[in-house]
This record gives sequence, structure tokens and C-alpha cells, in this order.
Amino acid sequence: MVEVRQRSAPTNTGNFPSGTPAWLCRVLVARGVTALDQLRHETSLLHSAQSLFGLKQALDILVEALEQGQKILIVGDYDADGATSCALAVRALGAMGAASVQFLVPDRFTQGYGLSPAVAESAAAFHPQLLITVDNGVASVSGVQRARELGMRVIVTDHHLPGSELPCADAILNPNLPNCAFPSKALAGVGVIFYLLAALRTRLAASGWFESRQIVPPNLSQWLDIVALGTVADLVPLDQNNRILVHAGLRRIRSGAGNPGIQALFEAANRDTAHATTADLGFSIGPRINAAGRLQDISIGVRCLLADDIAEARRLAAELDQINTDRQIIESQMRAEAERVVDQMQLGSDLPWGLCLHRSDWHEGIIGLIASRIKDRAHRPVLVLTDDGQGSLKGSGRSIEGLHLRDTLEAIATRHPGLIRQFGGHAMAAGLSLDISGLETLTTAFDDEVRRRIDAHQLNRILLSDGELDATDLHLSTAIRLQELAPWGQGFPEPLFEGEFEISTRRVLKEIHLKLTLVPTADRQQSCDAIWFRAPTEALALEEGGRHRFLYRLDVNRYRGAESLQLQLQALLR
Repeated sequence: MVEVRQRSAPTNTGNFPSGTPAWLCRVLVARGVTALDQLRHETSLLHSAQSLFGLKQALDILVEALEQGQKILIVGDYDADGATSCALAVRALGAMGAASVQFLVPDRFTQGYGLSPAVAESAAAFHPQLLITVDNGVASVSGVQRARELGMRVIVTDHHLPGSELPCADAILNPNLPNCAFPSKALAGVGVIFYLLAALRTRLAASGWFESRQIVPPNLSQWLDIVALGTVADLVPLDQNNRILVHAGLRRIRSGAGNPGIQALFEAANRDTAHATTADLGFSIGPRINAAGRLQDISIGVRCLLADDIAEARRLAAELDQINTDRQIIESQMRAEAERVVDQMQLGSDLPWGLCLHRSDWHEGIIGLIASRIKDRAHRPVLVLTDDGQGSLKGSGRSIEGLHLRDTLEAIATRHPGLIRQFGGHAMAAGLSLDISGLETLTTAFDDEVRRRIDAHQLNRILLSDGELDATDLHLSTAIRLQELAPWGQGFPEPLFEGEFEISTRRVLKEIHLKLTLVPTADRQQSCDAIWFRAPTEALALEEGGRHRFLYRLDVNRYRGAESLQLQLQALLR
């Protein structure tokens, strides 16, 4: 069930200049912004790296590695945050004079997540003196131990929540460590390594490193487009610090002077870099990199971001685009199968509160996407599992607001010792493995534990509305004003408005999208175009002449150099 609620009327009306539209004041205050200064995007306003716990130790190790010409190996992760983190570290360390910087990304299907002992063994083949993890490592207790036994020093850079035991790394940088005073806990993995590299550049410049070696000191802002991509793709909250990073990265992409790999990925996705948005990064560019990690090898994405030659970048982007197309085909089939299973469970009161879905032939790299799609459709926590071919099940889960998925799995593991072999993750997403024989027990235990932790009303999907726009504000200039306030994203959601319209014209595109011309009932002298992507069945049945109340977001439709207002419909209210 979808429930739409208006955002609570703020008691603080903010301190905005006279003439600021009432709708804009309402939108900003509802997001905790009470003055326009809070929307400033100058990089000079970024938090200082000096409050990152472990920074001095990490810098001492890095400086020594550079001075001694040591081999450095970056160990990443198989998603867009991990890929961007790898590419940034390799590029920046190379530009600062590191003698040898290589990267290694685990094989999702044989080595699992993070710096495991097996990955440490693989890393040893590169003969590095220094190993740096990016977007992983804070939970890699045994892997870090093995790397050190093999003679490597280890710097962990991560942003995931730490467990009860920290790895014995030589230095750990993670804003979510209990003793870390860094003000923003929302940094993505690529944000953490960016801060370390920026601090390293400052340390080297102060010591005369660049002058003594006739190296042009790199300006790290040239790689903020990489930081923006990883930050948006990883769905971390866009607090002010992250908005500054993302805004600067988007500005670089729009300038045409950004990373060749990102430019090539925009071309492959048929997106316009001149008007790049967070939506482009999150829904077009990020998925193409993620697809490589889901189906093949994320190193293709890393190499694309490392390419300096645009022809090579385009070749790799085309490869990623094809992998993403393959991913879409596999996902579509798996999603249809999963939805049929849910339909058979009689969606509604009889549906388990905690859904556990399994098929032996589902693709391991796609189950997380299916869990997310079913979670959105049924609005309840979901585990999706598949066989690994060796007598075990591997699962991926997604949760709803109010249920911490990792804690839920931990409670199940405590109540049923030996059931879950491994698990990990955070509040909204988690992974697990178990013996095939434990599937039935897990299915029951997951539903039971979810029922212990949430109330029935939390199973309703709630969309928050920013109220109605006056007919005079339903205009292209309003949509452009909203785009100027970007980046929008997690923790700083793009506004949703509601209003009553009459359908003037309608047509269905590709059997799933709905294209409408709408006339506001409050002002029948104007009309506007609207699009509903993946419209629900009841929306596809709407007829011309009907009056309905819609929830929508404002968008700027750009076509052949012209701009026009377009509503992106999100829900049918009545």
C-alpha cells in the first residue's frame, strides 16, 4: 500500500531574502536548511581532514612508502564506490610520485567481499610493501592479519560500520569509528580515500617533495568527478559536505574537462554531460560500472576510469554498456519470476512481513537488485537467495525504514546457532550465506524476527509530499530553480509536489511508460507534459478527460536545444 503524507509544516520559517518564493522556503526548511548560506558549494567549506582519526599514522606510512619507492597495492571492492576509489587512488598516488601503484579487486563469485585471507594471498603475488584498502577493510580482521603475516603494511580506508573487533592494520581511516571526530559520518569510500590523498598532497608540498623531484603538484579537484560518481552511486546521505563534493564533481563533468572514462560512459548512456545531474550518475553511469562487478569483473570499470585516451575510454565504456544490457535482460527475467512468487503468496495481509525468496538458478550477482525491486514493490524487508553450486546458499537482503537488517540477521543467528554461516552489512542492505538445508528455518525465522521488530503500519510505503504548487509556479523557471539547488539525493530528497489535473492526451510507450498532457484544474489556460516511467497497471488504464490527483517532481525536458517543463509522475492519489 502506498500512502502519501505532506511533510510536517516547519515551525522555523528560515532566514531567507525577501522575495524568496513561499514554495522554496517550505522545501528548504523541511530539509533542515534555514538560510541560503547552508546551500553554498565552495570547496573551501569542506571539513578539514585533520579530525580523521588515524590520519597521522596513515600519512607517515605513505610518505615513507613514496620516499623509499615502495610498491603500493590498492585493494578495492566490486561496486562503483570501490571502482572509483581504486581509480582515484591509483591516479593521485601516481601523480604525486609513487614509484609503483597497482590495484586488485576481489572476484565476487570466488573470493567474496573485502580483504579476505584469499585476497591477501592474491595480493602477495604483486609483491607490495604497502597495501591500502578502499571502500572495505574495517571488517577484514583475518584478511588484514594474513596480509601482515605476508610482510605487507596495511592502511584501511573504509566507511562501513565497524564490528566489535577492528583489524590489526597499521592505520585505519573511517569516519564511523567510535573515536573519530570527523564531523561527517556520511562519506562514501571514495570520499575517505580522497581526504587521505588531499592530506598527503598537503604534507608533501610542505616538505618540499614536489620541488625536489620536479613534480608538478597535482590539484586533487581535477578528480572530483570521480568522487561525485562514487558518492552518488553508493547512495550515501548527501549532507552538506557530500553535496559540496558532488556539486564540484558535476561542475567538472559539465565543463567537458572531466575524466575521459566518465565522459565516455555518458556517451554510451546517451546522456548529456553539459547538463549532468545526480540522476545521471545514480541511474545511468553508476549502474554501468556496477554491472561489471555483478556479471564479470569490476576491473573493467576501474580501467575505464583510469583511461587517459578517449578512444580507449570509449572502448571500455562500450564494453560496460553491453554488460549492463546483459544485466538488464537477466534482471528482467529474475524479477518477473520473483514477482510471480510474491503474487502467489497473495500480496496483502497473507504476505509474510519478512520475505525470503529462493531459486537455485538465480544469478548471484543480480540477487541484490531483485531484493531491492521486491522490497520497493511489497514494501517489506526481503532476502533473495540462490545456490552457489557447492551445497550452500548465498543471499542478499534489502530493508525498509525502521528495520536494521544486519541487526535482524544477528538476532536470527543468535536464536538459531549454526543456521547462518556468515553475514554482514548495515541497516538497509546485508548479505549472508548458509547451508541449503537451512532455507526453511531461515524463511520462518526471518518473518518471525521482522514481526518482533516492526509494527504493521510500517509495511505501508510512505511518500512525502511538499504540498501543492500555485498554478503560477508550475513553470519551467521553477524546475530550473530546483536544478540550481542540486545536488539532490539521499538525505536531501528532491521535492515532490501534488496537484489535480485533467488528462488532455495520453499514450503508452513500450507498454510500460505513460506519456500525458495534463491541464491543471486550477488554471485551465495552461498545460504541461508529463511522463510516468514504469507506470503501475491502474495508471496505464487512465483515460483522456479524467481528473486525477498526482504526486510528481519537476523536470526540465531538453530536446534539440529547446527546454520545456515536464512532470515526472510518481503516484496516483485519486
